[in-house]
Amino acid sequence: MTKQTPSLSFEVFPPNPEVGNAKLLRALENMQELAPHFISVTASNNKYNIKETTVALANHIQNELSIPTIAHLPAIYLSKEKVADTLHELDQVGVHRILALRGDIIPGIEPLKDFRYATDLIEFIKTEAPHFDVIGACYPEGHPDSPNQISDIQNLKKKVDAGCSSLVTQLFFDNERFYDFQDKCILAGIDVPIHAGVMPILNRNQALRLLKTCENVHIPRKFKAILDKYEHDPESLRAAGLAYAVDQIVDLVTQDVAGVHLYTMNNEDVAYHVHHATKALFEHQPKLEVI
Repeated sequence: MTKQTPSLSFEVFPPNPEVGNAKLLRALENMQELAPHFISVTASNNKYNIKETTVALANHIQNELSIPTIAHLPAIYLSKEKVADTLHELDQVGVHRILALRGDIIPGIEPLKDFRYATDLIEFIKTEAPHFDVIGACYPEGHPDSPNQISDIQNLKKKVDAGCSSLVTQLFFDNERFYDFQDKCILAGIDVPIHAGVMPILNRNQALRLLKTCENVHIPRKFKAILDKYEHDPESLRAAGLAYAVDQIVDLVTQDVAGVHLYTMNNEDVAYHVHHATKALFEHQPKLEVI
């Protein structure tokens, strides 16, 4: 049986309102030429202006650029009323796909009790707006708050059983960790498509932030050598970081990954480089329907 061609999709985030949208909107117009399978739009859970940021940007991407769009929704600090309002706002602009997240817990800020876990949010969406397609997040190397990977995969199974149609992973740099995770998902009865999250590392500051915030992400020897060798050589670090990401993607596609979700950091050059280096692998990809 012939395997389905994998998808290539992008993630972007709403910029700080003080910076403005102009630069991102120009980048998105250029990304439009690359015909991504979909673009996901992040949401911050330390701000409560989802309508002005995530919903507005998702509306532009889907309705002005005609690119299928997924809106992120972290709910740990949201009430059921706020989530219901957000679902209505997304419904009004025709964006019917949500990446359902618990969201990070912010030190010193007490979470609300309405959505303790992503599964609670998924169940609420499926009751409140059953016509929405819900996507879940997953962690090939385990969620930082999970005691172990077995517990993490058990909770992931609950997400899928609650109504997730597909999954998108946290970024990772060791494909073997991803393949091991896939095998464990199959054994657990998780049979939805899993899209692999890949983030090219382009500069030293980005690498330092990553190492600080993603403590559970394994850094392979090959990737660590790049960071060490080119730490003070920005041009070479950028080139090597992009090459490493492309190598990851080629390997993932040859192993029949369902899709690659590229964390672009709003950088159109990253999207262009990866697309042109790998486009033959994603030709004739099935696009999500704009609904």
